[in-house]
Amino acid sequence: MPGLLRGVARTAVVAGTATAVSNRVSRRQAGRWAQQDYERQQAYQQQAAPAPSAPPPPPTPAPSAQTTTADDMSSKIDQLKQLGELKAQGVLTDEEFEAQKRRILA
Repeated sequence: MPGLLRGVARTAVVAGTATAVSNRVSRRQAGRWAQQDYERQQAYQQQAAPAPSAPPPPPTPAPSAQTTTADDMSSKIDQLKQLGELKAQGVLTDEEFEAQKRRILA
């Protein structure tokens, strides 16, 4: 009987050690995978973030039927310059640029 108890005890120690080692390896590997997932997620978010673009110009009030003054002309010129810059940056398409230009000059 003592030989049988010794064999059972040895088996229990080996099985317990194997379980402890297996659990430790599993936790370590899970930590590595979690870190890799986090790094991938950060890289994806950086790639997916769109570059900030310039906001569209605020709408301007329609010109009145009164005579055009020097201030009105400089205001229109400034607006046309802003439109040109937005078109050069690629914010406005050619059609949008022409429509806004006609609206300003009308």
